[in-house]
Amino acid sequence: MIRVETVSKRFGDVVAVDEASFEARDGLVTGILGPNGAGKSTTLRMIYGLLRPNGGRIDVDGISVAGNPLEAQARMGALPDVSGLYARLTSREQIEYFGQLRGLSSKQIEANVQYWTGALGMEGIIQRRTAGFSHGERTKVAIARALVHRPQNVILDEPTNGLDVMATRAVRDVIRALRNEGCCVVFSSHVMQEVSALCDRIVVIVRGRVAADGTPDELRQRTGHPNLEDAFVALAGQKQETL
Repeated sequence: MIRVETVSKRFGDVVAVDEASFEARDGLVTGILGPNGAGKSTTLRMIYGLLRPNGGRIDVDGISVAGNPLEAQARMGALPDVSGLYARLTSREQIEYFGQLRGLSSKQIEANVQYWTGALGMEGIIQRRTAGFSHGERTKVAIARALVHRPQNVILDEPTNGLDVMATRAVRDVIRALRNEGCCVVFSSHVMQEVSALCDRIVVIVRGRVAADGTPDELRQRTGHPNLEDAFVALAGQKQETL
């Protein structure tokens, strides 16, 4: 479970996140939505410890990310918006290396490499160096690398951005499988069809503030729009008008 309490982040005079609060629970997929520049990626980076908040608190399974970063990060797997693969290593070597960094045994690493290779459809690229990979191939490797230790909490920043239909379907299936295993999954996306199909709860962020937090049905009911995209536009527009 991930709990974000009145978290703020400033970059100079710019307030990127402004006292945001929400919870992402185990066994649920929590979507983070918002216009470009709303503070979604900044919020996710603070959750997995890449950025330090200027105020507030973030706990992962009751562990403070600021107070015990290594312990909190051990319970998370994160796919940032930039994959950062090592071009000279093969897909297998990338995943194995991160498994070693996570302290897994050789047997655990091999089992998990096999699992994610199959789950993400990576059989054709697992022995290839990642230099020259397509965006979709790079994303698959980055996801497998992030999840090699089978974490309880998973943070994905626009995981299907730029993927083809088959790769997108594989990633969505992984997200559903993680939820069914009782994991806490947090992901951002601009694809409303994807959000509607996957999310149990949705947190709408506008100009760094939480404009809405609820199930898709609750957000539709609140705005009076049966279409989730229309509901999102209404919520984002209302929040901007009040700021």
